Amino acid sequence: MALLVQKYGGTSVGSIERIEAVADKVISYKQQGHDMVIVVSAMSGETNRLTTLAHEIDPSVRGRELDVLLTTGEQVTIALLSMALQKRGYAAKSYTGGQVKILTDNAHNKARIVSIDAMNIDRDLKQGKIIVVAGFQGVDENGNITTLGRGGSDTTGVALAAALNADECQIFTDVDGVYTTDPRVVAEARKLDRITFEEMLEMASLGSKVLQIRAVEFAGKYDVPLRVLSSFEEGEGTLITSDINEDDTVEQAVISGIAFNRDEAQLTINGVPDTPGVAYQILGPVSDANIEVDMILQNVGADGTTDFTFTVNRNDYDTALEIVQKKASSLGAREASGNNKIVKLSIVGVGMRSHAGIASKMFEILSKEGINILMISTSEIKISVVVEEKYLELGVRALHDGFDLAEDDSE
Repeated sequence: MALLVQKYGGTSVGSIERIEAVADKVISYKQQGHDMVIVVSAMSGETNRLTTLAHEIDPSVRGRELDVLLTTGEQVTIALLSMALQKRGYAAKSYTGGQVKILTDNAHNKARIVSIDAMNIDRDLKQGKIIVVAGFQGVDENGNITTLGRGGSDTTGVALAAALNADECQIFTDVDGVYTTDPRVVAEARKLDRITFEEMLEMASLGSKVLQIRAVEFAGKYDVPLRVLSSFEEGEGTLITSDINEDDTVEQAVISGIAFNRDEAQLTINGVPDTPGVAYQILGPVSDANIEVDMILQNVGADGTTDFTFTVNRNDYDTALEIVQKKASSLGAREASGNNKIVKLSIVGVGMRSHAGIASKMFEILSKEGINILMISTSEIKISVVVEEKYLELGVRALHDGFDLAEDDSE
């Protein structure tokens, strides 16, 4: 018997029929002898509907009252799911984030969890009850309702699993696991049985949409085994864990997956004087505009000037371009330019630590397809390149084939 925390997203509870199906699935686990804590999101589309209502009142609304409104979506779901479980003869109890006492800071709309008081849930579990908790929400030290921001229900599930010392946190969604890359781009993409926290964190940060970065960070910090499963079909899903045996590492594929990000834009200032502090003079105003910088490349020329290139999210492109154009003038640079027709391709794998030549192989694969690399960034377990947007699918397919990711190494 295990203690399982299961999280069901908006599409999984998107209708009464889906909620009834979730109730049946939860009971199937309960009948196997497991203690069950269920975390749910609002029904699909409900948070957007509530946000639209708020914006009809005030297009710029933020803060406390928006949190009060948005958390009602999850409150509906926990009540309906608890009713469905009770109708089937099982004791179930719903909890809002405040009733659990998920304590957060007071940063409304993007709060972070400070602590969880699991005493009441522990008591109810010992009485055999199925616990249903509203994701995405908590309360601050003054009792104000807060929301956790994007991916908040995943974070709630992982945090509860950590607080309860659960055996596993299972994230049920509309996909049946983590794949070597997006199956919509590469039909031969293979579902992974297991992946490390490090690899999943890299893939999430590089564009994979399966799990939110905050949830993976939390799971890795507290060593909570995560499993991604489908709400709509049976299967073992993908286990995300730090528990990789040495014997497994020897046989493990060098590359676990390929991530890509379409939301990239590139800014360049040519002919900047190569003097101390010039990077700060360029990036300082960008940071002051609350724009995050991703990759950075600096080339020093023989004439004592440097070309400075960096990437930002495509949504920030126009603002960032205006900033660098003004800065180029004040620095006496030759010109400032931008390109919002680029994408980032990344290969990820812990096996890269012990294998040489991975970067050169990646570059060779792209070269054979006539794909020019504009920028390169590396870490211990990932290599990212920026290429022209038109080459995204060709590049992903070529890398997937070149590193034999469609082959199942267990066979």
